[in-house]
Amino acid sequence: MGTTAYERMLSVAVAALHERDPEQLWPLLASALPELCGGEALIYKLDNWDESEGALGLSPGVAAEFTVLGDEAASLLRAGYPLAEHYANSPDRAPVTARRVAGRSWSASPTARLIDDILDVDHVLGIPLPQSTAPITGCLVYRSGRDFSDDEMRLAQQFQPLLAAVEQQRQLLERWRQLRAPHTSDGPAPELTPRETTVLLLLSDALTAVSIGRRLGISERTVHKHIANIYRKLGTHDRISTVLRAQRLGLVPALHEPSGV
Repeated sequence: MGTTAYERMLSVAVAALHERDPEQLWPLLASALPELCGGEALIYKLDNWDESEGALGLSPGVAAEFTVLGDEAASLLRAGYPLAEHYANSPDRAPVTARRVAGRSWSASPTARLIDDILDVDHVLGIPLPQSTAPITGCLVYRSGRDFSDDEMRLAQQFQPLLAAVEQQRQLLERWRQLRAPHTSDGPAPELTPRETTVLLLLSDALTAVSIGRRLGISERTVHKHIANIYRKLGTHDRISTVLRAQRLGLVPALHEPSGV
């Protein structure tokens, strides 16, 4: 990975970890990832690549092109031909292009004709989330001219852990936003960073530091640093008192179910 690409990827990761709104995390990625992978546009889909349903997320600058799509065209994009079927039939989650999967039939496919008409692009690179099983989730990067090279696919593969970490963060922040209990008379809630919030949420699920690190893709040492910061901000000294105080402050729900993410 070139120094410039690495530095830009790192800046995206830092920005994502400081973003408090879960709805802004993937748009943030979508604005940077295409250029880093040698592409021009991107579509992401966080539910199954199924032609009948599911919202498509778009990279900036191409959203207007999709506002005029009819149902048939939108279905073609949702179906993710031929990459959705490729990943559904194989445990391999390495990025791959539509041409390498479908061969010469790719250029003659309705999907290829559609993206040529609306985006003036010829090639698609699939980047699934590395641990996705059912449904297969991830993003598609588009470009015109030549197909994506081996080096660009390897670069995309190095971005996959970042995509997985951002999606994990999005799910946890979304859960925190939906289940957050109302404030009580226990005083004002301290200002936690988005990462501290997700660690606290998993801490309330009784996960160990090792398990939290695995969920978030960070080291156990980093988890302990976040926990120490949470203790300091909440004025507590152990996990039980921390979770109880966080519940009273409305930082985590008083009654909750395991996150399942």
